[in-house]
Amino acid sequence: MVRVRLAPSPTGTLHIGTARTAVFNWLFARHQKGQFLLRIEDTDKERSKPEFTTNILEGLAWLGIDWDEDPTIQSERVHEHRSAIQLLLDRGLAYRCYANEEELATMRELQKAENKAPRYDNRHRHLTAEQEASFQAKGREAVIRFRIDDSEEIHWRDLVRGPMQWRGADLGGDMVIARRAPADQIGDPLYNLVVVVDDAAMAITHVIRGEDHIANTAKQLLLYQALELTAPVFAHTPLILNAEGRKLSKRDGVTSINDFRSMGYTAEAIANYMTLLGWSVPEGMEERFTLMQAAEVFSFDRVNKAGARFDWDKLNWLNAQVLHGLTPQQLLDDISPLWREQGWSLPEDVSWSLALCELLGPSLTLLKDGIDQAKPFFVCPELEDDGLKQLEVEGARGALGQLVESLESDPWDGGDIAVAQSLLAGAANKAGVKKGVLMKSLRAGLLGRLQGPDLITTWSLLTRVGQDLPRLKRCLS
Repeated sequence: MVRVRLAPSPTGTLHIGTARTAVFNWLFARHQKGQFLLRIEDTDKERSKPEFTTNILEGLAWLGIDWDEDPTIQSERVHEHRSAIQLLLDRGLAYRCYANEEELATMRELQKAENKAPRYDNRHRHLTAEQEASFQAKGREAVIRFRIDDSEEIHWRDLVRGPMQWRGADLGGDMVIARRAPADQIGDPLYNLVVVVDDAAMAITHVIRGEDHIANTAKQLLLYQALELTAPVFAHTPLILNAEGRKLSKRDGVTSINDFRSMGYTAEAIANYMTLLGWSVPEGMEERFTLMQAAEVFSFDRVNKAGARFDWDKLNWLNAQVLHGLTPQQLLDDISPLWREQGWSLPEDVSWSLALCELLGPSLTLLKDGIDQAKPFFVCPELEDDGLKQLEVEGARGALGQLVESLESDPWDGGDIAVAQSLLAGAANKAGVKKGVLMKSLRAGLLGRLQGPDLITTWSLLTRVGQDLPRLKRCLS
């Protein structure tokens, strides 16, 4: 059975790059009728926080990504990690390195002066017992390094990039797999080692992650071989780039799923768009789809090698399509919490709120657009310049006065549209103005400006909550 995993570090909120990796893993697992697993890589003790773990799990669930087993917590497996390191030490495939930070810094400065790539020079690979004892007597602690022979050739077939080949000489020398600790101890195990041990323990068959991990894959394949573990199949997906073609980062503003959510993007649009960041739809399939629809046809032969540029216009279009496709009830469920955050009270009659959602829905791009667009229905707006100018048109105030007089003598309940049209025609006729003048003036009075949604529906909604006459009367003086 196909088993894939997402392995986020809880050192920050769910990043769009991590979320896109989750989407690709999930799509592949569901397409293959396999399993999608989570591993929380919390071994960075200083930066890992429980609230970030909660944020990651909630963000994935919001996007519609479910997992098939309880998450594995990496810090709970440190005994297994240290056992693997001890095994490598016992086999002579790893050793203790006593070089201190000052010596390593001098080494790097010399390499820089000679225009050489930075790498560890393996100086402590062949220490004698006497030399080790001498370092220990001086109180030096040791990291543990895994031996990487320069002559080593590492090969694998990547699901995205095809045949891959690395030389041991290009991996920076012998790799640190445990932090500095006294000679009789094994320090905190490090990323490349623990990932291999945990993926093997979780029976991961495919590792799907960003292309920035390619060098790590070469190192990890050597560890799989040294530990006599079965290596998974690898797929390295393209990075998400900004408009200038650089890796998307915090400098570009919005990178957290939380940020997108607070801006008013829907989970469906974000998940849809992230799938398109590096994957092209099969012929005949539209670019708007659900995750389950994508899972039915997902394959790595349609994942691009080149970086995927983030396109705000495309995301906005997708989000608008999602919002425009919601029923009034669905939109109300999503948007009413935003209205309540503004301190606005919804009428007990839910039909009013549903009618407002039906009115505003077709014009929304972001969910939060529904705050500004709905505000005039909850808060009486100030008269803006174009509204004031309209009220100065000859006959405008008189026509509004006639309409107010008619409404006071025979109120309209906001229901029958034909009644509203008759009221407008009668008031315009009595005031001796064209009906269009009255309609513009009515909009100015109700909304404070000449731009807005359908006038009769707007009037109906404000009438039903008793806001029409007070707004019109303020325009008569």
